[in-house]
Amino acid sequence: MKVRFKLFASLAEYLPSSARENVAIVEIDEGTTPNQLIARYNLPQREVHLVLLNGYFQDPASRDIPMKDEDTLAIWPPVAGG
Repeated sequence: MKVRFKLFASLAEYLPSSARENVAIVEIDEGTTPNQLIARYNLPQREVHLVLLNGYFQDPASRDIPMKDEDTLAIWPPVAGG
């Protein structure tokens, strides 16, 4: 299966070298969850703040639900400003 993996701001450095801009198309096994993909790319948990799967917010409990082929997982770190 293939999913779009988008990392924003400081997290973009964790994308594989094949990434274009802030997006990589990655191969995953059936049953892979967002949390497993986060672990696979060694994203620091304290930096995983906003997680969207196909545009829908994923709280920590829902990040253990398997993804499907062609899903898009987008992750932002905490941001500050005013």
